[in-house]
Amino acid sequence: MTRNVKQLFDLAGKTALVTGGSRGLGLQIAEALGEWGASVIVSSRKAAELAEAVEHLRGRGITADWIAADNAKDADMAALADEAIKRLGHIDILVNNAGATWGAPMEEHPIPAWDKVMGVNIRGLFVLTQLIGKQSMLPRKSGRVINVASIAGLGGNPDFMKTIAYNSSKGACITFTRALACEWGPRGITVNAIAPGSFATKMTVHMFANGGGDTLASNVPLRRTGDAEDIKGLVSLLASDAGKHITGQVIAVDGGVSAVIAA
Repeated sequence: MTRNVKQLFDLAGKTALVTGGSRGLGLQIAEALGEWGASVIVSSRKAAELAEAVEHLRGRGITADWIAADNAKDADMAALADEAIKRLGHIDILVNNAGATWGAPMEEHPIPAWDKVMGVNIRGLFVLTQLIGKQSMLPRKSGRVINVASIAGLGGNPDFMKTIAYNSSKGACITFTRALACEWGPRGITVNAIAPGSFATKMTVHMFANGGGDTLASNVPLRRTGDAEDIKGLVSLLASDAGKHITGQVIAVDGGVSAVIAA
């Protein structure tokens, strides 16, 4: 029989690994997956923040655990993949959310800062996805890979935002998503990307505190920036059987900003 909508979105019995999951969009994503019934492991660099996040998730009735890992280090990605699979048995859903940014004009941008951003945002994403694919998803011919890109990966920024390394890394994330979707689609795995617009997170707190959030909101068709609920619906769709025929897509959650860019 055809399943109803609640059954399609249900993640009971599923497992998920969310990088950068201790705060911000990553924690919002972990909440969404856990609220649909998935067992969730969150990772980031700082154990104290992870412990606090897991306490928060468990307080919402979510089965959650944490593993500290630095996405810029290949050895950490290998250890994360091994330990997550050991604890959960396998990984149904991988959310590559961990990210780094750096603000500087192109002509002054430090090369080590470029390498840091690329190391976290694209190399770490590649390494972990490869490991989870080989060790869990490909043998089972099943899986959901969700990459958190950004509308910054679709082009340039307003003049006051000089983040060329971040934009470039997110553009690479978008192309990675499309290429891997074509490669792994015949093997039962969907690969999609979420491209958030402006959200008030720790990465953007200084800009929002200095009035930048109001400036950004004034250029959004919905006249608002993202809140603590706005990623949940899309990640629920892409992680579940409700989205089983969606792959290779990059979907913006930006209040309409990318529509203005496209126009």
